[in-house]
Amino acid sequence: MAKFSYTAIDPSGKQKTGSIDAASEDDAQSKLSGMGLMVSNISKQADSGKKSRRATSASQSSGKKGGGFSFGAVINQEELTIFTRQMATLLQAGLPLLRSLEVMIRQEKNPRFKDVLVQIADNVRSGNNFSDGLAQHPKIFKPLFVNMIKAGEAGGVLDVVLTRLAKFMEKDLKTRKKIKSAMIYPIVIISVAFIIVMGLLMFIVPKFQEIFETMLKGKSMPALTEFVIGAGNLVKPTGFVDGLIKFGAFVVLFFVFRFLIGTGPGQKAKDWLALNTPKVGELVSKAAISRFTRTFGTLLSSGVPILQSLNITRDVIGNSRIAAALNKVHDRVRDGESLATPLEQQKIFPTMVTSMIDVGEETGELAEMLNRIADNYDEDVDNAVNSITSIIEPIMIIFLAVIVGTIVIALFLPIISIIQNLT
Repeated sequence: MAKFSYTAIDPSGKQKTGSIDAASEDDAQSKLSGMGLMVSNISKQADSGKKSRRATSASQSSGKKGGGFSFGAVINQEELTIFTRQMATLLQAGLPLLRSLEVMIRQEKNPRFKDVLVQIADNVRSGNNFSDGLAQHPKIFKPLFVNMIKAGEAGGVLDVVLTRLAKFMEKDLKTRKKIKSAMIYPIVIISVAFIIVMGLLMFIVPKFQEIFETMLKGKSMPALTEFVIGAGNLVKPTGFVDGLIKFGAFVVLFFVFRFLIGTGPGQKAKDWLALNTPKVGELVSKAAISRFTRTFGTLLSSGVPILQSLNITRDVIGNSRIAAALNKVHDRVRDGESLATPLEQQKIFPTMVTSMIDVGEETGELAEMLNRIADNYDEDVDNAVNSITSIIEPIMIIFLAVIVGTIVIALFLPIISIIQNLT
């Protein structure tokens, strides 16, 4: 027996640390899961002073029968949603869990997802819970998924929880696809505008610059023309090496921008901008309300404790400002307050939402009320997407016309001067 140190979250949502004796790391993980703890970190207390490592990473690289690493990035949300729906159908049809997993393994076409399912099936075959196998692949199965399965196992209603989880994932996927489809048009227009502008600056503007320098013979050009020619000189490569340097500079700037956006202040600035941009802010806010109420309601109706549900919902909400507010709500609820009061005081959701949550708490139907709010806001998200789509086209056309028109005007201003001098 060896001793393992661990950090975990108990059913009340509080972080807990300690140590446990177990034959192996997997055995320690199973014991802690049996105690109702959600393990976030575990390490063996070795005399040689080996460094701590995350249990989830260790379980993925420990060479189980399924073999190899689980590359979660290549398993998309749609594949996971289909898996969840089919597992729910198989269990409702009366098939045992292990038999259902074997059916899913045989029909899975993604080899990496199949490898993950083989590892999970081996884990279940060894006598562990389904949720324990899922928890060993955190890149694929998020805490929301694992905790709902764990609650379903504890209540003996795994098929019901899987059905509920499949409905949640289907609605969430549908909303994401609608928002992404609304963004395709402006991205295409902006890309086309960028290519046109770069083409003008790199190939057309230099030709006009040569004409102007010959015809004007040192006379000054209009300020707008000077600006456009300067921009052309900035992006125009004067040789292969110069082109590589400028391309490299653009690449570096792109990655620096990505890095800044990924930092805490950058993420907060991006989320603030998303919430306060006209029309877009309305869509982001409604989508966040829908995601919060749907996730929170689904977790509660599956038997996950309220504090743990708040923690999971906070982590999947997708907006740092809303997540920070939910963190404060969690602390207030942990101290004994109701949910509606701190939610209303944070001013992150409309009064109608907090009032309906208050009614749900008073009647004991909070989960049902949250899902009802989510249904209403799903419709609002659809309307917001349609509204944005209807105004994007004229805005993008005007944007493109202004950019190209400015360059054209800048090139024709000196021509007017040349004609005046000739006359």
